[in-house]
Amino acid sequence: MKSRQRIVGITSKGQATIPAEMRRRYKLENRALIVDTDKGLLILPPPKPEDEMGSLKGLFNKKAGELLKEARRKDKIRERALEEL
Repeated sequence: MKSRQRIVGITSKGQATIPAEMRRRYKLENRALIVDTDKGLLILPPPKPEDEMGSLKGLFNKKAGELLKEARRKDKIRERALEEL
């Protein structure tokens, strides 16, 4: 992959403009993810909710939607048991 480099200005408020061709290429719109690495800053498209990024990823073998459905099902069972009392 060919490396593309551009020098951009930074305002007194710390804002830098990402060149339009790079924004289009990497589908950067309103937001971007900035990662501080040992070699410098890495700019990435923001993660999508379905990408399941987060500190709890990997702790469960199920997706969030499946866990929610299961919790709701258990709540309904408890509610029915309380109603029978």
